[in-house]
Amino acid sequence: MKSILTGIIFLVVFGLFAQKPTMDIQGVEVVKTSHVLNLAGKPLNYTAYTGYMHMKADTGKVLAKIFFTYYQKDGEDAAKRPVTFTFNGGPGSASLWLHMGGVGPKRVLLKDDGTATAPPYTYVDNEYGWLDKTDLVFIDPVSTGYSRAVGQDASKYHGYVEDIESIGAFVRNFLSRYERWASPKFLAGESYGTTRAAGLAKHLQDRHRIYINGVILISAVLNFGTNDYAIGNDLPRALYVPSYTAAAWYHKKLSPALQARPLADILKESEAWAIGEYVSALIKGGWMSAAEKDAIAGKLAYYTGLSKDLCLQSNLRVDENRFYKSLRRADGLSVGRLDARFTGRDLDDAGEYVDFDPSFANIDGPFTSTINAYLQKELKFKEEKGYNVFGDVYPWSYKNVQNKYLNVAESLRDAMAKNPALKVYLGCGYYDFATPYFTALYDIEHMFLRPEQRSRVDIKMYESGHMYYIHKPSLIQFKKDMDGFFDSSK
Repeated sequence: MKSILTGIIFLVVFGLFAQKPTMDIQGVEVVKTSHVLNLAGKPLNYTAYTGYMHMKADTGKVLAKIFFTYYQKDGEDAAKRPVTFTFNGGPGSASLWLHMGGVGPKRVLLKDDGTATAPPYTYVDNEYGWLDKTDLVFIDPVSTGYSRAVGQDASKYHGYVEDIESIGAFVRNFLSRYERWASPKFLAGESYGTTRAAGLAKHLQDRHRIYINGVILISAVLNFGTNDYAIGNDLPRALYVPSYTAAAWYHKKLSPALQARPLADILKESEAWAIGEYVSALIKGGWMSAAEKDAIAGKLAYYTGLSKDLCLQSNLRVDENRFYKSLRRADGLSVGRLDARFTGRDLDDAGEYVDFDPSFANIDGPFTSTINAYLQKELKFKEEKGYNVFGDVYPWSYKNVQNKYLNVAESLRDAMAKNPALKVYLGCGYYDFATPYFTALYDIEHMFLRPEQRSRVDIKMYESGHMYYIHKPSLIQFKKDMDGFFDSSK
């Protein structure tokens, strides 16, 4: 009897103090918690909603569960306050990078240059987050995070069109569930998330008549024809050169004449050469004379810090994987893909390609650990299934552009043409090789925007990599830039 009474008392006490899930209007469990953020020395009170959006067929059958976290600032009219739908890329990546990096109310604690601390890792209040300017919704597409297909093949969601449709349906359902139809609306994506955001801006207008106030492109890939190098597609080789220049400058591998100049200055020169003399030489191919080829190899070496012999041996087309290995081969180091500031050690120094990306290894552990701890400890969300930082979404379907390169820059142009109020922010890291900055600039300039349209595109550059917000000086500048963007989009 004593043990039974003890158990009853435990259950009663536990029930009184445990965080209980609340039921939203569709009967789906969502955990609601209250928080205070210290922002610029002042408290900011907000409410977090963590859980699933059920995607249903017309019959009411649940087809998928999309996991999301929604932050709403307290004390303001939610119907009038901006709301930003945020996601990462991959495809196949969950939203933890933006969530715990530069946008959400908490951020992973890193050293100021972005280097990870020793494990175990922790997180702190993000005084550079966006919650003072906009409410935030972090979305994990199907097969990422905790999101899952229900009773069907998840591959039905693994493709450009399928992904746009499912996230578009999520946005529409969210606006109804949380009464945000009257709010100014923004889309924020990183990497392939920029592909999603650009396509989604058009899809939401055309399919759901939802017009967006702003699209935020963080490390963008809009036209895969400018980003994906393949034999016969030489354009990316030219557009990558300025990133090679930036990385070589950072690692002090350029000639003394270039090394002594400011980065922005030498990049302008590198850009002009890349889309002028160099791209013309690539077009010539075998029509070049030996003397011409030798001269171009010399210039390519000059702007990349590589040897002239390597440039000649590569037919003047240096693959980025060779660059990672070759730039600091003499030092026994490789450089990072996501962020060329980082270096790693491979099994040997003679290989052609690197063993791993040291810039990803730097953030993988800290972000994975902290998102799991944060969801459980702070947001009180418990889930037995693992949080998929990277879901198995391959093969990713591009059947909508079969035998072509996906180009969502045209989708973004179309959305801007139909919605004259739509503004675009484009942020790029100089040391990013996942989505090199000059490819993004090229894509914007080949949207052929009219002057009044082009004035609605705000481009910002950062001396960091793909996740430029892990570099504290860039994070601080990012916050200032985003404050200005939100203020100008009212």
